Amino acid sequence: RVGASRLWEMSRVLDVPVSYFFEELDGTPQGGAAAGERETDPMAKRETLELVRAYYKIEDPTVRRRIFDLTKALARWGGGSPEST
Repeated sequence: RVGASRLWEMSRVLDVPVSYFFEELDGTPQGGAAAGERETDPMAKRETLELVRAYYKIEDPTVRRRIFDLTKALARWGGGSPEST
């Protein structure tokens, strides 16, 4: 159990919204998006936040750009291998 003020502090330190800690719960948080909207909106997922943070930890801009290009190419193929298209 965590008090509201402590939860708010933790969210501030981690630079995430308080709703981040309730992502896995069912139902609609007050003032938040419906559960179905959170599932379909990639920007509301924890995985997106982790991916963006990891991406910006790559210091070499050339490597970061190649990762970006690779990700876009994989998305065009639906995430599968190029042979499957």
